[in-house]
Amino acid sequence: MIAVDTNVVVRLLVKDDELQYAQSLALFQSHSIFLSDTVILETEWVLRFSYSLQPSEISQSLKLLIGLPTVKVTDAKRLAQALQWHIHGLGFADAFHLACCNHCSALYTFDQQFIRRAQSITTLRVLAPS
Repeated sequence: MIAVDTNVVVRLLVKDDELQYAQSLALFQSHSIFLSDTVILETEWVLRFSYSLQPSEISQSLKLLIGLPTVKVTDAKRLAQALQWHIHGLGFADAFHLACCNHCSALYTFDQQFIRRAQSITTLRVLAPS
């Protein structure tokens, strides 16, 4: 198994450089690939800010990517949940943090928008410190 950096993933998804796309594709076709949580977070950020993709487009791309038989992630179920919440209005980083905290009794944040949005999609208590 090998790991790849964000730029390899982005080249594979956006196909904006023919040579690098071909090189990325060759890696994904010939190796088992580990995608770290940080690479996934950074990939979402790059797709959103550098390529102006919408949450639904980003989620679809990442779902297809993690569905490849050669791709391994830390926790596919957790990532799928984060992508679902992202489509429903949470920022991806917030959705990923929330999915990672599923085993906790509460998540504390100063982000009021995150608190409001989380209340409608999860039973985990998302609260502001008092």
